[in-house]
Amino acid sequence: MSNIAVLRGRRKGAGLGLVAWLAGIVFFLPIAWMALTSFHSEADAATNPPSFTAALTLDGYREFFGTGGGASPWPALINSVVASVASTLFVLLLALPAAYALSIRPVKKWTDVLFFFLSTKMLPVVAGLLPIYLFAKNTGMLDNIWLLVILYTSMNLPIAVWMMQSFLAEVPVAIIEAARVDGARLPTILARVVAPIALPGIAATALICFIFSWNELLFARVLTGVVAETAPVFLTGFITSQGLFLAKVCAASLVISLPVLAAGFAAQDKLVQGLSLGAVK
Repeated sequence: MSNIAVLRGRRKGAGLGLVAWLAGIVFFLPIAWMALTSFHSEADAATNPPSFTAALTLDGYREFFGTGGGASPWPALINSVVASVASTLFVLLLALPAAYALSIRPVKKWTDVLFFFLSTKMLPVVAGLLPIYLFAKNTGMLDNIWLLVILYTSMNLPIAVWMMQSFLAEVPVAIIEAARVDGARLPTILARVVAPIALPGIAATALICFIFSWNELLFARVLTGVVAETAPVFLTGFITSQGLFLAKVCAASLVISLPVLAAGFAAQDKLVQGLSLGAVK
């Protein structure tokens, strides 16, 4: 009877594994198709049905990097890096003590505080676009990369506090009490005790905030111009009145996606640990 149960368990595991592989392939196919199209000429990329045996070329990447006479993408890429990295660092600096106060040393009515953080995400982003635009215009902050840093920090802070609160709830209180007995103050406890233990959760939070900031388009499109233009805004410039050039757009999309893919690949072990850290008590 036990052998039958083991056999059924193996078949179930194999079936779930097959479903997972099929789902992964389905999600990966558009990325693979985009990468293949980026190495085709515009004529081959526009054929219907598409040709898998068309000659490969780097013309799309030459056009994207400006060697074909177009605008250089480097200022936009640098702006995206500054806005995403700076806002992520600010989010972590603010979310860590907030999550500490809501988990390890809970304040009064901490559940109401968490609900307030969550309620700030219920307002559609477009609803606050006009007031923010008028504020930026009257204060001279239009086309300023630091305005995006402030906005991205405020947008990602609620979800970061929610995530890190569950991560920090797993930190043993006895270790913190021992550090306090030894004379450690709160900044030292956060930096040398809490942060190393919750490092997987912090890495997962940082990666998600970085992705949200890197992919944000609405505020960047409305509040920036030439100086503070980000990579997603630069990408929309490839859609012109002359039409949509698939090879060039695919090349640009792949290059702009690489930082996010590289960050996810580098932090994949910490991401898995972090996302599962608060799942089981």
